Amino acid sequence: MVPESPVGGPTMRLTARNVGHGPFDLADAATAVVDAAGTVVGWTAAAAELLGYPAAEVVNRPASLLLAEPQDASRAAAVAERCRAGSGSSGLIALRHRDGRRLEVGLRVSSLFDLNGRSCVLASAVDLAQSPSWAMRGSVLEGFLTRSPIGMAVLSPDLRYVWMNDTLERYGGIAREKRLGRRMKESLPGLNTDLLEEQMRTVLETGVPVIDYEYQGWTWADPHRQHSYSTSFFRLIDADDNVLGVCYMGMDVTDRWKARERLALLNEAGTRIGSTLDVLHTAQELADFVVPRLADFATVDLLESVLHGDEPAPTPLAVRPAMRRAGLQSVREGCPEALAVVGEPVNITPPHDGTYLIEGEAFLAPALDPSDSMWAIEHPARAAKIREFGFHSLMTVPLRARGVVLGLATFVRSQNPAPFEPDDLLLAEELAARAAVSVDNARRYTREHNASLTLQRSLLPHTLVGGTALDVASRYLPADVRDGVGGDWFDVIPLSGARVALVVGDVVGHGINAAATMGRLRTALHTLADMDMHPDELLARLDDLVIRLTEEATDDEVVATAVLGATCLYAVYDPVTRRCVMARAGHPPPAVVDPDGTVTFLDLPAGPPLGLGGLPFESAEVQLAEGSLIALYTDGLIEAVDQDIDEGMTRLRTALAQPGLSLDTLCGTVVESLLTGPPADDVALLIARTHALDAHKVVCWDLPSDPAVVAKARSLAMHQLVQWGLEDLVATTELIVSELVTNAIRYGAGPIRLRLIRHTVLICEVSDASGTSPRLRHARTTDEGGRGLFLVAQLTRRWGHRYTADGKLIWAEQDLPAPAPSVTATAASG
Repeated sequence: MVPESPVGGPTMRLTARNVGHGPFDLADAATAVVDAAGTVVGWTAAAAELLGYPAAEVVNRPASLLLAEPQDASRAAAVAERCRAGSGSSGLIALRHRDGRRLEVGLRVSSLFDLNGRSCVLASAVDLAQSPSWAMRGSVLEGFLTRSPIGMAVLSPDLRYVWMNDTLERYGGIAREKRLGRRMKESLPGLNTDLLEEQMRTVLETGVPVIDYEYQGWTWADPHRQHSYSTSFFRLIDADDNVLGVCYMGMDVTDRWKARERLALLNEAGTRIGSTLDVLHTAQELADFVVPRLADFATVDLLESVLHGDEPAPTPLAVRPAMRRAGLQSVREGCPEALAVVGEPVNITPPHDGTYLIEGEAFLAPALDPSDSMWAIEHPARAAKIREFGFHSLMTVPLRARGVVLGLATFVRSQNPAPFEPDDLLLAEELAARAAVSVDNARRYTREHNASLTLQRSLLPHTLVGGTALDVASRYLPADVRDGVGGDWFDVIPLSGARVALVVGDVVGHGINAAATMGRLRTALHTLADMDMHPDELLARLDDLVIRLTEEATDDEVVATAVLGATCLYAVYDPVTRRCVMARAGHPPPAVVDPDGTVTFLDLPAGPPLGLGGLPFESAEVQLAEGSLIALYTDGLIEAVDQDIDEGMTRLRTALAQPGLSLDTLCGTVVESLLTGPPADDVALLIARTHALDAHKVVCWDLPSDPAVVAKARSLAMHQLVQWGLEDLVATTELIVSELVTNAIRYGAGPIRLRLIRHTVLICEVSDASGTSPRLRHARTTDEGGRGLFLVAQLTRRWGHRYTADGKLIWAEQDLPAPAPSVTATAASG
C-alpha cells in the first residue's frame, strides 16, 4: 500500500482548457494499436484525420499498407523487432494518405503489452509538415522522441493499467509494477483520481476524445511542489467497433501553468492593490493580496517620510532609515508571527541590511536557518519566531517607484512546504512594483492634499471677530471632500466707526483652482472694504476686477470659468444706528430672523453675477432690532439634485426659526436639516446676531463752518472724555479734534458734525458736506501748514476717510488706556 500523500491527501485540481501546445501537440498525435503480427487493432479519430482512413478501412488490416514506400517496410520490420525485444522505438517514417499524398511523420512505438490476450504496441505519429519547428530539427528528432516528454498509458475498459511508458512512471513517482493491472485510484491512493477516471469513462462511452485536459496536484516524485499536467484521452476500438480500452497521453506543463497563474495574479492585483489614495491602506492591500496566494506571512514597512507624504531623501549607508509598519497579514489569526504591528516603528532586519534598501535590490532566501549567527546572535527574538512558526523560506522586495525606494515588503512561507523559487521572486517584484506606484501616488496625493488644506486654511478666515457689534458663527463644507477645498467663502471685516462688514461669495467650480480664485477675490474685497466703499460701489469695483482676471485667463479655460460668474453678497452693519446696508451680485438673498423667531428673506435687488459687466448694482438698507439674526449663505445650502431652490429656501426658513439656540448650535442644525447627504456643491453659511451700541457711548455735535468753533469743539470733546473717565486721552484728543475740524472748515463745506464713539477704541469722526479727498502730506520745514493729517496719523492707531450720502467723513482711532489694577489685586500681589 502506498503511504498517504505527504502534502495532506487528495489535493489534485482538474480543469479543461484550450491553451497553446508544447513541442509535442497532443491534439495532433495520431494513435493506433498494432498487434504483434502487424495488424491494426485500434484506430483513433486523430489517426483517421491525419491519414484519411476511417477505422473500418484500417482495423484488422496490415499496418504495412500505410507505408509510403516499399523501402520503408524494412524500417518498419526493424521497429517491430525492437518492440518484440521489449523496448520501444522512435524515428522518422513516410506514410501514405488515403488520397495518395506522402506524409513525413515522427513516429514513436511502445514496447509490447497485453491487451485482452493479444500482444500489442501503441504507435503515435505527428505530421512534420504541421510542426515546422520539428522539421527544422532534422536528425535531432529521433533523440527527442527517445527522451519523450509525453507520458503515455493504455487502460482496459475497466480502467486498469495495461501499459505505460517511462515518462509516465517518472511523473507519478510510483513503480510500474505497482500500477500495472490496477486502477488509477488503487495505485495512486494519495491523489484524487475520481475526476480523471470520470473523464476516461466519458471517452469510453461516447468515443469523443478529450484534448488538453489540465489538472494540478502534488506528485510522489516531487511531494513538495505542485505540478500541472496536460492530458488527452482517446478511445481504442477494433474493426467491429468493440471497445478495447482507453489511451491517455500527458505532459508536465508546470512552467506554462505557473506563467499563466502569475499573469492571472498580476491582473487580479491590478484591481485589488491601489484602490484608494491612502498610503497605509495601499500597503495593507499588498499584504492582504499575497497571503495566502504567495506567502503565509507578509509585512510591508514604509519610510517615515513616505507616510508623511514627503519625498524620500537618499539615506547614507551608515544611517539606518526610520521605518514604520504599514501592512501586515498572516494565514494565522491575529498575526502572532509579527514583532511589530501596523503603526509601530521597525528596524531593518537581516538579511536585508541598509544596502538593500538603498540599492533597491530584491533578496531571496530559499532556506532559513534560525541557528545562523545572523539570526541567533543579532536578532534572537526573530530567530525564536522562525523556530516557533516554522519559517523556512523568505523573500524581501524593496518598494521602488520613480527610481526611489519607498519601503520593503517581506514574504515568508511556513505552512506551504515549497520553498520560494526565482520565479516567485520575479512575481513578488512585479507585485511590489505595482504596489509601489500606488503607494507613491498616495504619498504624492497626501502631500498635495496637505498643500490644498494649507491653502484653504490660508484663504479662509482663521477667526471671525464681530467685536461688540455682532456675534458670529459659520459652517463651511466643500463638495470636494477628498481635497477639502472649494470656491465658496465668507468673511467678517471690521470697519471704521464700529461698523462690521459681512461677506459671502461663491466661485464657479470646486477644488484647488476654485479655491485659488476665491483667494484672489477675497483679498481684493478686503482691500476695497478697507477703502470704506458703499456696498454697491464695492461690488462694481469687484466686477471690474473679475472682468480683468477673465481677460488675463483667456488661455486657461478652468481659471476663466471659475472667475466668470462668481457671486457675492456684501453687507455693512452699524451698531450705532442699527442699520444694515446690503448689495448682492447674483447671490441668494440674506435671511433676517427677528428676536421673536420670524424669518424674512430680504427683497434686495439681485444684481448680475460678477464679470458680466455693463449692469449696475443697487443697495438696500434695513433697520434691525437688537438681537436680530442675519443669515448669509451660498446656493449649495438650498439647492440639491432632489429639490428646487424654492423648496430649499422653505426648509431654510424652518431651520432658522428656532429662537434660543446658540449661534454655533444653530449653524449645525441648519446644515444638518438641509443636507441629507454629501453636498453636490460647496456650502458656506454665516450667521450673525446684532447688538446696538449704548446711547451714552456715542455723542454728536453739529458745528458751523467757522474757524472760531474749533476751540468750542476741543472743549466739548474734553468734557466728554472726563465723563467717560478717559482723562489720559484728553491731550491727544484735543489735538486730533482741532486738526480734523480745522481741515473740514478749510477744505470742506458746512455744516460740520463732530462725533465721539467709545467702543473697543475711542473713535473721533468729523464729517462735512464736501466730496473732497483728504491726503496726508509731508510738509517741508519752511511750510507754515500741511501738517494736520500727518500729526493725526502719528497720534492715532489708524485713521482714514469714507464718503457718505451727504459728503465725506474723516475718522481716527485711539487705543483706550489699560484699566488700573484693583486695590484687591495690588494687595494680593504684594
